[in-house]
Amino acid sequence: MAAGTETARAALGCYFDELEAGQGFGSRGRTITEADIVAFSALTGDWHPQHSDAVWAAASGFGERIAHGMLVLSFALGLVELDPDRVVALRRVRTATFKAPVAIGDTIRVEGRLGGMREVDGERGLVETSLRVVNQHGRAVASFSLDLVWRRSEARPREAKAIT
Repeated sequence: MAAGTETARAALGCYFDELEAGQGFGSRGRTITEADIVAFSALTGDWHPQHSDAVWAAASGFGERIAHGMLVLSFALGLVELDPDRVVALRRVRTATFKAPVAIGDTIRVEGRLGGMREVDGERGLVETSLRVVNQHGRAVASFSLDLVWRRSEARPREAKAIT
């Protein structure tokens, strides 16, 4: 984990009203396997040879099979321990940039930071997060930003309103 960050569970296990903009957090790691790539290909129907054909991929610019970018983002989001009692929903993926390939056997982890926050209603707030996915060498492989719908403290009145 990068300096100045804490585990996501400790940093993000708060209600909206208790969060601090600029707060950093990190995740555990996860090694990408061949089975992960095959399962993702089967699930999505994306059988591009860069991911599924070892001979084709060996002759490519990457020199080997690599994980789908969306697989990397999906795993990264799963590595962030969002508290289901506090994080209500993923509202928006603002940006996603793929910086380097993730090969079979690479281990990724997430370094994140809370950004802007705004109240939505008596029950929820919206939190911008910036996430950086790094490999086992600390090299950035992807970055993305998300807006998350976050539950406010239970002391607030509950209102059922759409988020605009």
